[in-house]
Amino acid sequence: MSQSKGTVVLAYSGGLDTSCILVWLKEQGYDVIAYLANIGQNENFEEARKKALSLGAKKVYIEDISREFVEEFIWLAVQANALYEDRYLLGTSLARPCIARKQVEIAQKEGAQYVSHGATGKGNDQIRFELTCYALCPKIKVRTVDFHQAW
Repeated sequence: MSQSKGTVVLAYSGGLDTSCILVWLKEQGYDVIAYLANIGQNENFEEARKKALSLGAKKVYIEDISREFVEEFIWLAVQANALYEDRYLLGTSLARPCIARKQVEIAQKEGAQYVSHGATGKGNDQIRFELTCYALCPKIKVRTVDFHQAW
């Protein structure tokens, strides 16, 4: 058995992309800690926990960050009348930094050197996740998977 390349905290949803990323990270030699963020969505977190463990996650965190999401992100956006094209709420956009903030906390608690996520390469969500992580922990490294190159 080869030595681990280090520990990665993966922002894990339980969906196809993050499940494939979890397996890919394991295959690359990383220990993976899955992190599921509850921001108020209707999701079966226990099923996602079981799935992550069955795919090889070393540990799973399920964090209820819905209160801080509303109080520290959504409420401020509502007060600022922050809408995209004066029409669309920014819930998903605002969720990414909130999720990433807790992800960095977990990485620091676990002594993880890396974080990862399932956001599309070079997309807005990737930038939101990664810039938040780097702003909060400049030494952290982000491991991303470009499925077009990985396969």
